[in-house]
Amino acid sequence: MVTTERELVAAIARDRAAGKTVAFANGCFDLLHVGHVRYLAGAAAEADRLIVAVNDDRSVAGLKGEGRPILPAPERAELVAAIRGVDYVVVFGDANVERLLLLLKPDVHCKGTDYTVETVPERDIVRGYGGRIAIVGDPKDHSTSDLLKRIARAPGPGPQAQ
Repeated sequence: MVTTERELVAAIARDRAAGKTVAFANGCFDLLHVGHVRYLAGAAAEADRLIVAVNDDRSVAGLKGEGRPILPAPERAELVAAIRGVDYVVVFGDANVERLLLLLKPDVHCKGTDYTVETVPERDIVRGYGGRIAIVGDPKDHSTSDLLKRIARAPGPGPQAQ
């Protein structure tokens, strides 16, 4: 479900009171592809509940450049929420996820295979509150940028049949 931070804090408190563990993943998720699905499936396998933080439009533009995002944040969040294993989705506009990690203190912070445990930018924050880091998903062989390039090279529709 797509939720606000306030609603998410309350939901996670209820989950923890019920003995549930919590994993956290984040990203732009501009155009969903199989790499995203595999990353989120891996993250979901790390705990009982999965929170996914989706970058807002301003932060995606800053990270990815002009013309991005392709889809607005509410649509990206809704698509991510529809993936099996994702329990909560929140849109965030911070430069990084450190504030959300400190607010939510997930048991596991999940990053993709383009990282190692030692290169995760938030590793000290996570370790500081007693969480762990998991590297999940398949090799980073898929990207939205590559997908957009393939789409741009694809031939357009031929003459319309009448």
